[in-house]
Amino acid sequence: MPFAVTAPLRRNIEKFFPERPFTIEFWDGTSVPATRDGGPVVAARSPRALSHLVRAPGQLGLSRAYVSGELEVDDLDAVNRVIYEWTPPALPARSRISLMLAAARAAGATLRSPRPAAELRPRGWLHSRARDARAVRHHYDVSNEFFALFLDRSMTYSCAFFSRDGASLESAQEAKLELTCRKLRLEPGQRVLDVGCGWGSFAIHAAARHGVSVLGITLSEPQARLARARVTEAGLDDRVTIRVLDYRSLRGERFDAIASIGMVEHVGAEKIDLYAARLASLLRPGGRLLNHGVAHLISSSPKAGPFTDRYVFPDSHPLLLSRILHALERAGFVTEHVEEFGADYAETLRHWTRRLDEHREEAVRLAGEERVRVWRLYLRAASLGFSTGFNSIYQVQSRR
Repeated sequence: MPFAVTAPLRRNIEKFFPERPFTIEFWDGTSVPATRDGGPVVAARSPRALSHLVRAPGQLGLSRAYVSGELEVDDLDAVNRVIYEWTPPALPARSRISLMLAAARAAGATLRSPRPAAELRPRGWLHSRARDARAVRHHYDVSNEFFALFLDRSMTYSCAFFSRDGASLESAQEAKLELTCRKLRLEPGQRVLDVGCGWGSFAIHAAARHGVSVLGITLSEPQARLARARVTEAGLDDRVTIRVLDYRSLRGERFDAIASIGMVEHVGAEKIDLYAARLASLLRPGGRLLNHGVAHLISSSPKAGPFTDRYVFPDSHPLLLSRILHALERAGFVTEHVEEFGADYAETLRHWTRRLDEHREEAVRLAGEERVRVWRLYLRAASLGFSTGFNSIYQVQSRR
């Protein structure tokens, strides 16, 4: 009887998880129902879904099953709420073993299912230049056209400031770029460094609106190619230069101002002091730094889980704001102003999520089904993180 394959597993789930805010459906037509109404439905489409969980119990196995398409979810927002709100019971070792054995029997001959192609586990020294470059390129080198499906016209891949202009995503991003320029007190003729310049939105805005010269640096060659094309289209080749370069490799140059927008999250606790010191060494005395980045709000927050670390932002770990400020102060910066924009980022992510969903078919054509599944889950989870106060985002205005 086909139902006998999953029967022991279903009995174990019902026994060990008596309160379940979700329904689990199996490929044989059976299910373990939710114990409350309104929960999401998680469907194991084949025994391979269980094989991932047996080989890597916990979030990593679930991530592999979901990204590979072996685990389907009817409502990603509802699943994120369950992950945030539900605390599963702590199981003793004997119960965990019983559960895994039942899952292994149900998986049968599929226990060696391959990992999804979208998974990356960087090698080498943590936050070495080579490893950081590989991690950044894993995220950004999906394709420029893929990101264009959900970003605004300026291709700004960071928090928009709806609190300053909520008319549209485009206007909110322009408000962020302009506020950044004002905080840096840019004046015509100044030289500005844009660390982690992305597709050039800040560099183009600062040069066109404030008459400065900008050097933008990124670790992604596809990003740099499109950024250069956009600079040329804007008629700013004489004022904006885009280079593929690690910030640690930039020496012997001086700038009047530095903008670091959405880059500090990739630095890590191991390099945050070096990061601050290197930026300080590139600024003339009296020059300003605008550091814009995600920060954890809970001191006990663990590093990113396997889903984020393997599929989204490898090696990325937002720090506490206090740790970032401490690094800046040790490097000789005077903090002039700190402003928080967590609600703005939650709204930005909701806009990106809706736009990606609207262009899902084209996104799959450009990036493949696995990457699209990653981004649809990631954007929703990130928005929930900012909405619930797990993370926030800060602009720190400092003077050397």
